[in-house]
Amino acid sequence: MKNELTFSNANAKLVAMAKRLGLTIKSFTLPSGWTCPAAKDCLSKANRETGKITDGPDTVFRCFAASSESQYKNTRAMVWRNFDAIRSVKGDFSELADLLQTQLPKKFDIMRVHVGGDFFNQVYFDAWMEVARRMPDKHFYAYTKSLNYWVARIDSIPSNFALTASYGGKHDEMIVEHGLKYAEVVYSEEQADAMGFEIDHDDYHAAFGTKSFALLIHGTQPKGSMASQALQELKRRGWNGYSKKKSLAKSAKIN
Repeated sequence: MKNELTFSNANAKLVAMAKRLGLTIKSFTLPSGWTCPAAKDCLSKANRETGKITDGPDTVFRCFAASSESQYKNTRAMVWRNFDAIRSVKGDFSELADLLQTQLPKKFDIMRVHVGGDFFNQVYFDAWMEVARRMPDKHFYAYTKSLNYWVARIDSIPSNFALTASYGGKHDEMIVEHGLKYAEVVYSEEQADAMGFEIDHDDYHAAFGTKSFALLIHGTQPKGSMASQALQELKRRGWNGYSKKKSLAKSAKIN
């Protein structure tokens, strides 16, 4: 099928929220970095063919989704297949919304838009907002650094689409200017406490919260970087990231 899209089941991080709420969570993803025009601190790209990962000039910590694409050929193929299908639609946002809506999973309650990737232009952003308007019984949410597309539609965001600004991008000034809820990556629980932020371990803050929050560093980090050193310290304390092999309930608090 030429314009076939792939939607995925909840990853390890989202399983806890799904179980807690008794709801079905699905996700959609695009190539990390390649579809992130406003990324800065986390900009990383996996080569479509080889998987070789390249960090951006201002990368502070590596995008976990880019690392996954680099490691897993099937994941890389899937995200590029999604991107190719999206780009094949030459009409306006409503035609793109048609493609997204008609291929959504038959059964889901919550849709995380972009485990990897971002809103890469205004038409694509508008298409997802239109999908949410057409499906008021479903809940959608996304992290984004493409704050310019969000702000351009700030008075018409559907109530069932929760957006969280991802701090560390090219448009950070818009967060304060427009009072946007945001998430910031931290290297320790102590850092989050000092900022007065709770750490979101299962995406509930992103999907349903109204306050800004922190995300604990995870994923593969560049060797020798501050992010890598912080991750090693967290592992020393018992943090193993969001792995299905480790109880998320136990991971929710680092002693």
